[in-house]
Formats: sequence, C-alpha cells, structure tokens
Amino acid sequence: MIPLDVAREFVLGSCRALPARSVPLDDALGCVAATSVVATEPVPPFANSSMDGYALRSADLTPASPGNPVRLEVVATILAGSPDEPSVATGQAVRIMTGAPLPPGADTVCMLEECVTDAGGAVVMIDRPADAGTFVRSVGQDVAVGDTVLEAGTTLTAAHLGSLANQGASEVVVHGRPRVGVLSTGDELVEAGRPLGPGGIRDANRHSLLALVRNEGWEPVDLGIVGDDEGAVTSALDDAGERCDAVLTSGGVSVGDADVVKSVLRARCGASMRWMQVAIRPAKPFAFGLLEASGTPVFGLPGNPVSAMVSFELLVRPAVRLMAGHPVLGRMTVPARLVGPLRRRPDGKTHFIRSFLSLDASGAWWVHPLVGQESHQLSVMAAANALCELPDGDGFGDGETVRVLVVAPERLAVVPDRTEVGG
Repeated sequence: MIPLDVAREFVLGSCRALPARSVPLDDALGCVAATSVVATEPVPPFANSSMDGYALRSADLTPASPGNPVRLEVVATILAGSPDEPSVATGQAVRIMTGAPLPPGADTVCMLEECVTDAGGAVVMIDRPADAGTFVRSVGQDVAVGDTVLEAGTTLTAAHLGSLANQGASEVVVHGRPRVGVLSTGDELVEAGRPLGPGGIRDANRHSLLALVRNEGWEPVDLGIVGDDEGAVTSALDDAGERCDAVLTSGGVSVGDADVVKSVLRARCGASMRWMQVAIRPAKPFAFGLLEASGTPVFGLPGNPVSAMVSFELLVRPAVRLMAGHPVLGRMTVPARLVGPLRRRPDGKTHFIRSFLSLDASGAWWVHPLVGQESHQLSVMAAANALCELPDGDGFGDGETVRVLVVAPERLAVVPDRTEVGG
C-alpha cells in the first residue's frame, strides 16, 4: 500500500491547468480567472445621490437648528439617468432621486424624510446642518481607475461578474470549465427502467459521480454503461479521450476484478498507467494514467458506491480543480470533538468515517460518526456531510479532537449543544 499523499502527489503531478480562453460574462460563473483585470473606468463614473432628497450647499445649512429651519428655493428636479445638470446657487436646492448626478454647486444631500416643503414644493425647509459629502457617492468611491478589479486565480461569483460589467466588459479570460466524462463498466450493471435479472445491480455510481461533477461547476459528460467487452471499453475510452478533459471509470480496478478494464487502460495509457493500493479505507484500489492519444487523464475508481465517492473527494476533485485553475485544491478541514467513542483496529490505513458535523452555539465543532461504514452503504453516505479522518491506531474516545473533512458544506448544521448533534 502507498500513503494517500503519495497517490495524490502522483496524480496532481500529471495534471495541468486547462488553457485560458475568453468566455462571455454570463457563461463564466464558477470559472477561475486566468488573468488579472485592472479598472479603466471609475465606479461610480460621476458623483451621485445615495438617497431621494434635496441636493444643496452644506454651507447654507450652517444656521439651521430645530425650530429654526433654513428655507431654500427648489429650482429643479433631477432623475436617475437625467442628462440635465441644473446648477445650485446659494439659497437654492434641487430635488434629486437616488442615483441621479449631483448638480454643479451642490456638495451634500438631505434625505427626503428630514425635509419639509411648502408653496407647492417650491420651497424646502431643513432644520439641521449637514456635512459636505453626506449621502453623496463620489467618483471612484467603489473602484478607482487603476484598482485591481479581479485577481488571477479568483473563482468568479455573481459580484465579480457585476464588477466586470461595471468596467464595460462583455467577456472574461478564464481557465476552461473541465468536461468530465463518467463511464460505468461491468456486465452486472442495469440502467434505470430495466428489470433486474439474476446477479444484476443498479448503476448508482454513474449518477452519483455525474452529480459530484455538476456540483463542482464542471461540465458532466454521461458516457453510459459498458459491459465487460474489451472492444466496447476501448471504443468508449477512445471516444471519451476526444470529447473530455478528464474521464472517470467506475469498477474493474480491484485486485480480484476481471482484466478487461485493466487491459484496456494498460493498452491505451501505456507507461503512464499506475495501479495503486492506497492506504485508506474505503477506496483502497485506485488507478490513474493519461490516454496516449489525447493526454486525457483517466481516473479508475472502485466499484463500491461509497468507495467511488470517497475516491472522488480525495483524489479526483483536487486534480480536476487544478485543471480548472483553482489555487486551493482541497476541501475545508476543521478540528472537531467526537460525540461518542470511535474505536478501530490498526491495519496500516487511514479510515475516513462517514459522519455528521455540527457547530454549537459556543463556536465548537462536534462530529457524530454514523452507523453503517461498509463501502456499499450509500444511504449512510447520503446522510453524511463530512468525513472524519481516523489515523492508523486504536481510535479516539468520546470528546477527543479529530480532523474532519467537510464534503457537504451546504448541509452543515448549527445546534444548541452537543446533545443535538447527529443530523
């Protein structure tokens, strides 16, 4: 067996970031910026009001006080997007809407709720002073010319895309969104809608893996099911190598498995192919190589459903994130205290225990190992939001601190105290 870190280092050393390319802003969400972007336009481009109210000279309000309001002549109204720029002289004010340009001569805005009008709105009365710049968005207050709008290596969010649009950009240069093919192999696999015959099992792996790919924001490619036929597996892999940036196969990589998948991978990947027994449980068997014809990475995952998903988390996900240009490859890990003891026997492997992770009101993390840790128990994986990392040894006692890998951050729970942990 080889340590997980050694297997991961080999895989990462064989993968490269996809080439940079320009894509429309509306197609770039979740992609990684390949270049930095520097502002060429200020945001906002002109001084404008952040409130509905009246634009005026702050000096005119110096004598204002409760019971002694200042009376100002209202000389115009400015709406957002208005091309008009009526000037404001001493003793005057302009009715202004949110986002409208601040008129020449004015340096402050009094919000509507603090103003009283008479004479049909021709006069506004204000009974308190205001500092210059109050409720005024100055030129470049958000972004000045020369500011960095976007750093290379940033994962693009909705706000990043809006910031680029503020610069007049319609496209952005990103690393390509990886196209990841998922292929299930084995004569025993049965697709949904077909009856199960003797020895048949449903193909859960392909759907789980396609969902994991989609959840990362990558482009999933369903390569279907291929039986234990060398010609069919070869054809499927050759096609996948041309269509995909990475390929995941499920099944056929364990020591006792038939040689169909192994022989095809050996033939198509040549010297780059490695068959590994990784010192982890589940997901010990793992294969990796590069298709010689295309250079496409192929990840050979075990057939047991939980093993396939854990292999994805520990070995596939970091590698494809590298291909997508992400600077951070791994999942978030947190130190958490165990709810109940977690014992094991030494076997030379690190165990990844399907668990439910919660945060209590004091800010402490608690992890509850779930019942049912066999590699075929997909229902337990569905209930988990974390993998508790259990090093080789005898395990840990109740309340001891362990390292936990967060695999479903959207399902993290906040609970009053440890008695409520468990999902």
